[in-house]
Amino acid sequence: MSKEKQFVTEITPQQEDFSRWYIDVIKKADLMDYSPVRGCIVFKPDGFEIWEHMQEELNRRFKETGHRNAYFPMFIPESFFQKEKEHVEGFNPELPWVTEAGGEKLEERLAIRPTSETMIGHMYSKWIQSYRDLPVLINQWANVVRWEKRTLPFLRTSEFLWQEGHTAHETEEEARQETMQMLEIYREFVENFLAIPVIMGAKTPSERFAGAVDTFSIEAMMKDGRAVQAGTSHYLGTKFAVAFDIKYLSRENNLEYVHTTSWGVSTRLIGSMIMVHGDDRGLVLPPKVAPTQVIMIPIGPPKTREQVIGRTDELYKELKQAGIRVRVDDRADVSPGWKFNEYEMRGVPLRLELGPRDMENGVAVLVSRISGEKRVVQQANLVAEVEKMLQEIHDDMFARAKQFREENFSFVDTLDELKASMEEKRGFYLAGWCGSAACEQQVKEETGATSRNIPFEPQVKKDTCLCCGEKAEHTVVFARAY
Repeated sequence: MSKEKQFVTEITPQQEDFSRWYIDVIKKADLMDYSPVRGCIVFKPDGFEIWEHMQEELNRRFKETGHRNAYFPMFIPESFFQKEKEHVEGFNPELPWVTEAGGEKLEERLAIRPTSETMIGHMYSKWIQSYRDLPVLINQWANVVRWEKRTLPFLRTSEFLWQEGHTAHETEEEARQETMQMLEIYREFVENFLAIPVIMGAKTPSERFAGAVDTFSIEAMMKDGRAVQAGTSHYLGTKFAVAFDIKYLSRENNLEYVHTTSWGVSTRLIGSMIMVHGDDRGLVLPPKVAPTQVIMIPIGPPKTREQVIGRTDELYKELKQAGIRVRVDDRADVSPGWKFNEYEMRGVPLRLELGPRDMENGVAVLVSRISGEKRVVQQANLVAEVEKMLQEIHDDMFARAKQFREENFSFVDTLDELKASMEEKRGFYLAGWCGSAACEQQVKEETGATSRNIPFEPQVKKDTCLCCGEKAEHTVVFARAY
């Protein structure tokens, strides 16, 4: 068996064991490693660079809408959590506590940040005095800790990286506009940057963020049919303002409580992106987030090697100057075939091959990671051809992911129909729901599926509840989820 074939067989096929495939891919592609602390991972440079590109792009969008970055402590006094009852009940099972420091027992336990509403609420109560201080539009890039019982690298870890936006407004209308604006920013980012189609909608009361009045989400379908909550935006009303006494003097000279929001996405997006786009050959990275967008591989006999590498280096400089993330692999001790497999497995969107005959003809060969298409292009137009093909790869990835979701999206009328469908087919299921927590819980207990959200634009509207048969208040997407 050739070295190339052996290399690919080290990745478990998706159909055989999707979870095993996922672990194989992230390890082989060198994105992460396990740390000695249970449930915590080390981001290796390629994995962290993907996150950096996400950060850069989101930061640009946040700043364009008037938000600024700040940083708040990761230790939160226990008393802060007691001020918002729903909030502490929602997070208590996952909280790690610091009880001792410097060899002495602390007077008050400190939680390691699971989210920052309480700490930020305390600070806003000091900073906000008048309507002139509003709105406050702050975002924080941070790490958070939620002591998960079951972990999966990137998707669910005890410590993870994220951004959390926290804003304060004069009116409910302004705060709700902010909540929806940020949800739309997430949708646009995930679809246009990560090539992942999402469903926007409202969470049911049982799935809301602890302490929120309303939670809205974007939900994505993985290649095993499971859902990932790819981003959330919360309207918190005046709950945290009352708990932390965040008041302002209004334009009418009255003391009023502010209306607050919070919103966030995390490194879970990295796991989602891998599970949406990856295949049995390994990673498939969207061009806009790939650490290396183009890998250049000079090929040909040893006698032409120096000449080919010289021209490769010239073309490399042109691409790099145009802002394309490009690398050259000119190792002489590894075959071109092995390199092709290596960079396919790592998910590099575009491969550029250059040999002596290509040099004679003034051309180069571009190969798409997702479709395998080979395109011979003029070296004189290389930058434009590469940029065009990278955009085509993004569009192709989005179209394939959307088609997969459509093929695995079912409409059901009853719980029995849902159970039968789930045995036959993976995916998302659209059904009617009367609004009762009991019916929602029954679905979860009997199928393992949870309500993902109440989509803003359901493909069809269901009239009766799948459990009790009563009139449906909402049409809901149900799915098993990570």
